[in-house]
Amino acid sequence: MKYEVRNFDNKKVGEIQLNPDIFSAPLRQDILARMVHWQLAKRRAGTHSTKGISDISGTTKKPWRQKGTGRARAGSLRSPQFRGGATIFGPQPRDHGYNLPKKVRQLALKTALSSKVASGELLVVEDLNFGAKKTKELVKKFSGLGLRSALIIDGAEVNKDFARTAANLPGVDVLPQQGINVYDILRHEHLVLTKAAVENLESRLK
Repeated sequence: MKYEVRNFDNKKVGEIQLNPDIFSAPLRQDILARMVHWQLAKRRAGTHSTKGISDISGTTKKPWRQKGTGRARAGSLRSPQFRGGATIFGPQPRDHGYNLPKKVRQLALKTALSSKVASGELLVVEDLNFGAKKTKELVKKFSGLGLRSALIIDGAEVNKDFARTAANLPGVDVLPQQGINVYDILRHEHLVLTKAAVENLESRLK
């Protein structure tokens, strides 16, 4: 399928052939949901922790004798029924990540890319050289292109001048091609790919 290549002045500068297997895949909401859940689970720090009875400092003496007091039997003042005592079955540090098959991850990326094409929210540019180094000039370029929330993917290395210029723009993220991911694609309104990024994605997903 043919797709327009534009520059940052919103002028057509050519066309590119997009692989329909990658950019016209059927929309699978279930696959996208699985992928997003997997990514967010991997991001969790898993540092939540509570103290068990062995972690609490305090006396080990039995509070009162077993029988004859009329009170419930107790073996330690560090037990959970006492103030300052232990937490039973509380969270402990752990890894929340889990395995997701590679084919599912690839299908999710294809689906996310295809969804942007289908909704007209994909922009393909020649490169990230827009001829200016001021953020306010980039804001004008984005305004002309109708970009507010955008994920911008470059080649193997991001254009440093462009990344520096776009660093202070809210809702705009600039990543190298190996950093593209489903969650960031879906949470941004537009996806901007350079020709180098398209070539890499097609070689990676075909």
